[in-house]
Amino acid sequence: MDQQPEKKVDESWKDKAKAEPLAEETAEDRFLHEPTLAFFLTSLGMQAYVALGLVANPLTNKTEKNLDQAKYIIDTLGMLEEKTEGNRDKDETEILEHLLHDLRLAFVRESTPGAATP
Repeated sequence: MDQQPEKKVDESWKDKAKAEPLAEETAEDRFLHEPTLAFFLTSLGMQAYVALGLVANPLTNKTEKNLDQAKYIIDTLGMLEEKTEGNRDKDETEILEHLLHDLRLAFVRESTPGAATP
């Protein structure tokens, strides 16, 4: 019978990792951990642009149009505009208003047969 050689596992990396100090958290790291309304709104906006077929899907790198999904996201942004009225700062309000304006125009353009895209 053939005997299989004993496998050696190098676990020295564990001690090395324990000895190394953890890196200090930077402002950029905190940005990734602190959710903001502006980031949430722009994330939804990007999803709508992808659904409108105006931006390639970052997962597939393909342009895909799903007008039902785009409408749902635009309506969700509209609902957020109503529900957060009086609770947004100036920048958040501007982001939301511009996003809704641009997305609504793009939706009409993309859903109208024969409409020219700029």
